[in-house]
This record gives sequence, structure tokens and C-alpha cells, in this order.
Amino acid sequence: MRIAQIAPLTEAVPPKLYGGTERIVSYLTEGLVELGHEVTLFASGDSITSATLAPMSAKALRLDPSVRDTNAPLAMMLETVYRRRHEFDLLHFHLDYLPFSLFSRASTPMVTTLHGRLDLPELQPVFDAFRDVPVVSISNDQRKPLPQANFVGTIYHGLPEKLLTPRTDMTPGYLAFLGRIAPEKRCDRAIEIAIATNTPIKIAAKVDRVDVDYYEQKIRPLMAHPLVEFIGEINEQQKPEFLSGASALLTPIDWPEPFGLVMIEAMACGTPVIAFRHGSVPEVVDDGITGFSVTSMEEAVAAVERVKALPRAAVRAQFEKRFTARRMAEDYVALYQELAHSRAAELMMAAE
Repeated sequence: MRIAQIAPLTEAVPPKLYGGTERIVSYLTEGLVELGHEVTLFASGDSITSATLAPMSAKALRLDPSVRDTNAPLAMMLETVYRRRHEFDLLHFHLDYLPFSLFSRASTPMVTTLHGRLDLPELQPVFDAFRDVPVVSISNDQRKPLPQANFVGTIYHGLPEKLLTPRTDMTPGYLAFLGRIAPEKRCDRAIEIAIATNTPIKIAAKVDRVDVDYYEQKIRPLMAHPLVEFIGEINEQQKPEFLSGASALLTPIDWPEPFGLVMIEAMACGTPVIAFRHGSVPEVVDDGITGFSVTSMEEAVAAVERVKALPRAAVRAQFEKRFTARRMAEDYVALYQELAHSRAAELMMAAE
């Protein structure tokens, strides 16, 4: 198939810094190329891909201070894709609802993966207006706030099989927290769980500008405890050692997590997950196999001991079964083919 992947321009694909959506777009694009498809990636000019790159800005907009109006390159990207739409069998957008108005009126099949939270009230009129536009959810739970949306599939994220692998030479000896320090991620809970179980905890996390006050007021005082070690943000190369050395990844979230990429990163390293049962957690964590989903601090504390009995090889095996980039790409191809066939049938009926 001739497939267009249309990425955000905020970060490069893959991102040079933090950027969950752009990472997934990269893994999917490379997976589609490996499966033999003809893929064009519309993204920032500093993106790296084995597909055909259609550069829509000189570099990632977040890293380019010369761009003062970031909507202008985005508007030009949408226009460029629209003018080239006949070159493709399917257009796959990763821009939330921005393409809906223009591309829902086009004959080329399209689909949009929704990567973020959908429980915002301002989204309701948008999805009321565009009930027929096909969208993909990244967990079934993510769909709940928008029952009127035209969800055509749930496709879980995947990682390249060899991107993160277990370090079998390491003996797990601490708890891990990975990702962002933000109110909804509840790093404070992770520290409390570690203290309650008298277990060291290593925190590899970034602090976004918007969360600096929260970090200074709520989290930084907790870092003084002797069991706590704050590492800061880490890259892909550092994650296997960091995660393999942990007895469990703590994900004590307090929000409707759409997916939670850090959980499958841990599983790729054979590290089980202890996560609070919000959002996608029950779908991603196979209870008693890859970790435990809990509903209280008491359950989380108890799970720290229980998780030690889970075979780490079984955690890795479940990752290979459920969360590889190849599986993700194959799921999308099956959906693309279904959408292309349905659109062709619609156009044929309209012509009669």
C-alpha cells in the first residue's frame, strides 16, 4: 500500500527529546516499511526515517526559536497533504481533530489515531460534528468520554523488539519510577510506597516547565529521604540498565492514562509493573503475569513483595506477544485495508 504518515511538527520523528506520539509514529513508520509498504512521512525536516521524508519544517518546532507562529507550518502541512492526497491509498494522521474538516470531504481514505486524553469538555462538540470520521483509540478505556466518535479499532502501542532488552547480568534491587514528574503521575505515591516497604527507589524523570512549581513544593522535599535517588531524564540507551536493575516499575497514576508507554518499556526489559488501576492499566498489565494493577496504597505496598515471584522471562515473553512494533504495524495494515475497501465501496455506490 501507498501510505502517508502525518506527524506533529512539535518534535522530530523520532524525537530528540521527550515526545511520546512522535516515537510511536517512528516505530509504526519503520514497521510499515519493513513489511514492504511504500510510506511517506510528513514531519519536521530533522526527522530520520527509512521511509520517504516529506519535510514540512526545517526542524522540530519546539527546537526552532525562529518560528514564532507554529500554526503556520502546520496549516501548510495540511494543505500539502491535501494537494498530494491522490498519491496515496490511505492517509494516517496523528494530529488529533485538526484534519477532520478538510479531509473528511476528500475521497482518499483517512484515519486518525487519538494519542491523548479525551475527557476534555471542549472535545464534545467537535466529535458531535464529525461523527463519521474514522478514528483509532490506543486503549478501550480511552474511548469512554466520546461514545459518539467513529472508533474503527483499538490498536495498542508497540516497541521495536530489540530496542529495549533485559540485562540478565543485573540483580534487581530497587523500585523504579520513569517518565514525567507531574501531579497526575503521582511520583509522591511512588516514594511513599518505597518508604513503606523500606526499598530504595530510583527516579528517572523529567520536569516540564509547567510542573516546576509542583516539583519544588510537593516532590523535591521528598527527595531528601535516604531511600530516594533522583537521576533525572534518561535516554533509550540508559533504559535497559535502569529498568533491568529494578524489581518493579511503579506507575501509581491518578488520571485516565490513554496508554502508558513506560509500562511496556519495563516489560521489554523483563521488569514487572505495579500500577494503579486507572485508564488503560487493566488492558496493558496482565495481572499476575506482567505485574499487578492495584486500587489502593495498601495493595501497592503488598504488591512490592508479591512481584518478586513473577518470572522476568515471562514478563519479556508477554511483551513479545502483545507489544512489539511489528504487531502494531500489522494491526494497522489490516485496518488500512479495511478502510480502503470500505471507501472504495462507498464511492462506487455514490457513482451509481
